[in-house]
Amino acid sequence: MNRPASAALTVAELAHGPLPGVRIIGAAGTGGEVHDVRIVDQLDALDTLRPHTAVVLAGTVARTGWTVEMALRKAWEHAAACVVVPDLATDEESVGTLAERLAVPLLLTSEDTLAAAVRIASAVARPEAGRTALLARAAQELADAGPRADAVLSTLHAVLSATTVALTDGAGNLLAGRRAALDASKDRSSPPPVTRVTVEVPGPDRRVLGRLVATVRGDAPGWPGTVEDVLRLAVAPLTAWAAERRLLADRDSRFAGALLRRLLADGAPDPALRAEAVALGWPVSGPLVAFAIRQAGESDTDRSDIDAALRAVWPSRGHGPLVVHDDTWVAWQGPRTPARQPGDEGTEGTEGEETRAEEESRLRQAVKDVRKVVTVLAGYAPLAAAVAGPGGDLAELTPLLESADAAAQVAAAAGAGTVVRADQLGPAQMLAAVPAAQLRGTAEAVMARLLAVDPDGSLRQTLTAVLDTGAAPSAAAVRLGVHRNTVAARMDRIRALGYDIDDPQQRLALHLACHVLGTPPH
Repeated sequence: MNRPASAALTVAELAHGPLPGVRIIGAAGTGGEVHDVRIVDQLDALDTLRPHTAVVLAGTVARTGWTVEMALRKAWEHAAACVVVPDLATDEESVGTLAERLAVPLLLTSEDTLAAAVRIASAVARPEAGRTALLARAAQELADAGPRADAVLSTLHAVLSATTVALTDGAGNLLAGRRAALDASKDRSSPPPVTRVTVEVPGPDRRVLGRLVATVRGDAPGWPGTVEDVLRLAVAPLTAWAAERRLLADRDSRFAGALLRRLLADGAPDPALRAEAVALGWPVSGPLVAFAIRQAGESDTDRSDIDAALRAVWPSRGHGPLVVHDDTWVAWQGPRTPARQPGDEGTEGTEGEETRAEEESRLRQAVKDVRKVVTVLAGYAPLAAAVAGPGGDLAELTPLLESADAAAQVAAAAGAGTVVRADQLGPAQMLAAVPAAQLRGTAEAVMARLLAVDPDGSLRQTLTAVLDTGAAPSAAAVRLGVHRNTVAARMDRIRALGYDIDDPQQRLALHLACHVLGTPPH
C-alpha cells in the first residue's frame, strides 16, 4: 500500500513506537494524526490548544483527576490528538471512561512527561523514524509470540490500536483474530471511514494458506500503510506455524487421524479447528472431491510399509491430505480456482462455483491420478480406489468421504487395481461388494422359469446384454455378435415366460439376478 511521503504520524504510531512503556486508554481515537506537541503546566493553556496537538500535562496539572478530566474535555473541544499524563497519577476508572466516551486517547507514560514531550516533538518532526520504531517493536513482539496463530493475532491487536485483524482461510472463513474485522470490512459507508488492508499468507508449499485482513477506522492517510507493514511482519511466523503443524502430522499420522475424526464429528468446525486443518494444508472450501484407497485382498507387505509407500507416491500438490481413517486411506481436494474473497469487487460468479463440464473434468482427472498411484504400487501391494464428488465444503465432508469409502469397498471387492467413481457404479460393481452366496438362492428363484428352458444360456446371455445396454436391441446385437432379429426373437421368448422388462421393479430384479448368476460365455 502506498503511503503519502509527507503523511503525519498517528497517535497509534506515536504510542507504540517512540514512546516506551506507554499504556493507552480510549484507543478508538488513536488513528488521528499528530502535527504538534504542547506542554501544559497551567490550566489556562488548555483554552488555546490547536487541532492535532499532543497535549502533555506537567507539574500540578498532571497530578489530580479533575484536571486530567478537564484536559480531556478541552482536547475534545479543540480536536487535539491526545492527552499524555504520568502513569498512576490519576484514577484510571473515572478518566478512562471519559476518554473512551470522547474518543480522545489518554496516554499513560512511565517516564517523566517532559522527556515524553521531547520524544513526541522529535517523532512529529521525523514521522518515518517514528514508524520505524513501531515496526521494530512489532517485529520484536511477533518474534516473542512464536509460531502460534492465536499469539500472532493477539500481538497484532496489541501493536495496532483501533485496528481489528482477522486471519481467514482461502474462502474467507475466520481462523483466528476478531470477526469484527470481516464484518466491518463489508460496510465502508458508515462513519468513521473504514479502510480494509489485506495481506496474503503463503504456506510452506508457497500455496496460499490464508489472508490477514485488517480494518482501519479513520482518515489518517499514513496509518493504513503502517498497518500493512506490520501485517507483513506477521507473515513469516504464520508460515512457520503451518510448517510446524505439518511436520507434526507427517511425524505422527495418529495426529492427522484424530484431527479428521474431530472435523467429521463437529459438522460445522469452529475457527480453531478449521485453523488446524488450514495449517496442515487441508482444503476447507468446496466443492470438494474425495478419494478413498483400500487394500484389495491379502498382502505379504506390512500395512505400515504400505502406508509409507502410499505417502511417498501420493501427489504432493493440489491433492489434499492422505489420512488413515478406520481401515481406509482418505484424501480430498478443493476446487482448482481460488475462492472469491469477501469484499472483492469486479469478480463474476459465486465462490467456489464450477460448471458441470469443469466438475466432470475434475472427476476424470482425479480418477487418472489415483489410478496412477494404485498402478505404481501394484507390484508392492494390492490396492483399489474410488473417487466421489464434487460436493460441499468442510462442513459436508462426512457424507462425501462415506460415499468414497463405500465405493472403494466395491472397488476392492472387484479386485486389485480397480478404480471407480461413486456416481458411476454399475450393478455388477455394487454386487461385487456382497458375497455371491448370500444372493445366489434369491437370483435362482427370480430366474427359475428362464433357467428351466435355457440349457445353453443363450436367453440369459441375451437378457443380460439387453439390460446392460439400456434395453436397446441393436446395441445388444452388436455386443453379442448376432443379428438384431435374433435378439428380438429371444426377448419375445423371455416375455412369453412372464418376464416384463418394462416393469422397473422386475427389470431391476432381473438385472441383478443376471449379474449374480454370471453371464454364460458366447
